[in-house]
Amino acid sequence: MSTDKSSWIPEHETTAGTKLLQKARKSPLVPIGMMGFVVVAAYGLYRLKGRGNMKMSVHLIHTRVAAQACLVGAVTLGAVYSMYKDHFLKQK
Repeated sequence: MSTDKSSWIPEHETTAGTKLLQKARKSPLVPIGMMGFVVVAAYGLYRLKGRGNMKMSVHLIHTRVAAQACLVGAVTLGAVYSMYKDHFLKQK
């Protein structure tokens, strides 16, 4: 019984960083969406003082919706790419 030792990781060596790297190799758009989420959230926090007469809750809601849109857009693009790869490229 032979196992491929290059893909096997002992349980005690599985950390959040290695899990994120494995996920990034399988679907690279998820980390891109996460980075977009972080960038939009950071920009929203940066613009917090310059929001003018806008209420704090409205500003935070707009920032949250924009950040979620980045993440959902990246996941949607990943799903469309996966469907394209699975269905259209296999027909050829």
